[in-house]
Amino acid sequence: MSSVKKKTEPFYMKSSSNQKTSAEIINEARMSVRILNTKRPLTPREDERKLFGSTSTRTSDSRPPSSFSLHARSFDLPDSRPVSAKRLSPLENKPQLPLAIENEIDTPLPLPKPPVDPVKIKKVSNARARLFKATSQGALPTIMKPEELIKTLNSEPSLAKCHTSNVSEENVFNKVWLHDACLPVPNQVENANFAIEDASLKSEEKAISKLRGRTTSQFPEDRNITGSEILTGSANGSKTNDGESESETQYWNSVIMPILQDLESLQNGNDVEYLCDCCARLHCALEQGNLLGRKCKRRTTVLRILFKLIDIGSDQLNLHLSKLIFALSVTGNNLLNVCKLVFKISRSENNDILFQQNTITDSLLSLFNTEDPLSISEALLYCLGALKFISGNTVLLKDLLNKDTTEILVQFIKKINHVNQQNKTFFSISGHQLVQITTTLRNLADLPQSRPRFLGSGAFPALCTVLDQHVNDKDICTNISRLFSKLSCYNECCAAISECSDCYRLFLALLKKHQKKQDLVVRIVFTLGNLTSKNNDAREQFFKQEASIDTLLELFYTYYKMDLNSQVPCATGEKPFCGQKHPSEIEDVLIKLIRVLANLSIHPTVGRTLAVNSTCVELLIHILEYKSIDECEELVINAAATINNLSYYGECDSQIRKNYLHIAELLLHLLMKNNMEGILEAARVFGNLSQYKEIRDFIVEKKVYKFMIALLDSKNQDVCFSACGVLINLTVDNDKRTILNEEGGVKKLIDCLKDFGPTDWQLASLVCKTLWNYSERITGAEVSFGEEEAQSLLQLLTTYLEEEFALQYITDEDLRHVHKACWEKDFMPVAQQLVKRIQTLYTFLEPLSSPS
Repeated sequence: MSSVKKKTEPFYMKSSSNQKTSAEIINEARMSVRILNTKRPLTPREDERKLFGSTSTRTSDSRPPSSFSLHARSFDLPDSRPVSAKRLSPLENKPQLPLAIENEIDTPLPLPKPPVDPVKIKKVSNARARLFKATSQGALPTIMKPEELIKTLNSEPSLAKCHTSNVSEENVFNKVWLHDACLPVPNQVENANFAIEDASLKSEEKAISKLRGRTTSQFPEDRNITGSEILTGSANGSKTNDGESESETQYWNSVIMPILQDLESLQNGNDVEYLCDCCARLHCALEQGNLLGRKCKRRTTVLRILFKLIDIGSDQLNLHLSKLIFALSVTGNNLLNVCKLVFKISRSENNDILFQQNTITDSLLSLFNTEDPLSISEALLYCLGALKFISGNTVLLKDLLNKDTTEILVQFIKKINHVNQQNKTFFSISGHQLVQITTTLRNLADLPQSRPRFLGSGAFPALCTVLDQHVNDKDICTNISRLFSKLSCYNECCAAISECSDCYRLFLALLKKHQKKQDLVVRIVFTLGNLTSKNNDAREQFFKQEASIDTLLELFYTYYKMDLNSQVPCATGEKPFCGQKHPSEIEDVLIKLIRVLANLSIHPTVGRTLAVNSTCVELLIHILEYKSIDECEELVINAAATINNLSYYGECDSQIRKNYLHIAELLLHLLMKNNMEGILEAARVFGNLSQYKEIRDFIVEKKVYKFMIALLDSKNQDVCFSACGVLINLTVDNDKRTILNEEGGVKKLIDCLKDFGPTDWQLASLVCKTLWNYSERITGAEVSFGEEEAQSLLQLLTTYLEEEFALQYITDEDLRHVHKACWEKDFMPVAQQLVKRIQTLYTFLEPLSSPS
């Protein structure tokens, strides 16, 4: 007996052996200061594909257009011609343009005057050679017999009569071309950037054909040109077209030419599928002949035909044409227009299937590897817009990920950041580009396979630099906040974000700068909640930032007032709540903001700072005062959980301690609601607040203990654990121990031990400690345990003290190790003492042997 009496101190008391208080026992067993989780804000889906969505803060006059018209005349052929190293000599004279004659067939074209010296004759011959060479790059007529071709040419009306003296035929051609060029009429121009080259080229072809038909007899030194030679551009079969070899000419005539003829013959667009097949064959033929890029000497001929086909207006065909045009390395206005063309096609979700059947994305992505963001900034903008649109399709998104789009775009962001540091004039267009890039990256972040790519490419430091440079751009900041909110849900990404030295400073700067932009704020605080839920280093880093807590509390107050002012009474005028099922946008900010405070409070230094902060505690209390759990469950529960965390710090200047009676009244209302989450959170707070005698008296006076005993019937282990936390503190006072006799409390504790003991030794330990406190200083067995209860309890304890039985339900080795530690450290000591006490009270009972 004496040995037992030496160990009869209640488990709430401190002793020289450093025995912990009941509150400390609870907090060790189930960490009372808990992290909070919440749902990630949903990313809205844009109903219409535009460069900048409906929520964009950019004004219409400060952003590039999403809608425009594109036609063949939008493209500029001279810019796409290969650059020649030869320069023409300036003309010796500038002849006047002749007037057109109405009936040129009846009036023959006058012959030029014979030159006075042989040098000038040679100049004319050379000019004619260049003229025929230029013709070989023109549109391709259908093959016909030479005599038929000449007859056809002679039957066409003449463009004009050229009265020239000492002027080469090339000069005559230039004059005719300039005179016949179709200048745009204002009401016919759909785009200010459209070129007039297409119409000019038609005149050029007519002029060349007419001149060929009329001049062969005028210059006896030149033989007649046959129709087949006009098509091939070769009159002598040797070196033509700026040094084209015979093998190149043969490859062109035998492989490329038939495909081009097919394309020209179907310019009416009657067979789009066949045209697409021709484009694929042409691409393959050019690639096999090493004629892609700017290597093809007749590149202009190919581009002219491709540009004309754009006017057919087929998205399927235009995507094939775009791939070919990209492969021919166009630059300048043509590159811009082909990017616009792909962008225009990508605006329709119905065309996503076309992108799945085409490798055009390879061409788009290649631009970021070969070009800098400044030289072709507008073209890249529309290219990025197209990538953004198609990344909204799940199939295309996976394809983009497999093509290293994440890494390519991150590297491009780094280029933009570097250029922005050097060139401020680029800032506006780079901002437009970054809106597209960050949206695409946000879509890529949906794929689990993308996370290693974000980590490996150094995406987070680059994005933090973007935030620093574009802190005033709400669109960019919102997109990056969406990206961070997605990726910060994963531990490895949280660690990478935390390693960015300026991330917390940047987040606080955004919260100050855009305090009332809800969709931005809610994602920043959600990300902060994720970061601060992982480890104490993140909590400490955030806390050390200047005015970090003040910024959060200012934001808390702002949205609290906004929510309070938004409360509109129902038609009856009785209740402000009208059955809203989901949190409002304002409530969502408060939910995630309070979660940050709860997670920060886990750090001892930060927790004590918040516990003594009257503004923080008052705002949390206000939430419980004016907001019903029926209105917004998550908001009320988060507020109660944060109060629970702060109540762990029981310093004298704690605002929780100063307001604990008022808090207890509010928690009582929470217990009365038919909401198990709310009841559980209230029980947890009472478990901490019941350390104070005034709260224990309140619990007895308001019959709160009956709620706790009733909760022991719950099949939820956490609920039973929280109820035991309150009951063990109530048994501190001698005059309150007998309450366990009411409502069958002792029997329910034993049942709780029986149901959960083998799988939860922390809960089993807490039950035993509650029963130990209850039975202390009770001399009569009849007022402590009934005989049946004592027999059942003794049997359970004896069985549970067998190690083989205690660990039989745990198969995982790591979990088994933890389970065994809890059994040895928490359960065994108190269970052994409780067995001895029962045997002392009931001398006729002996320990029962455990079942085999």
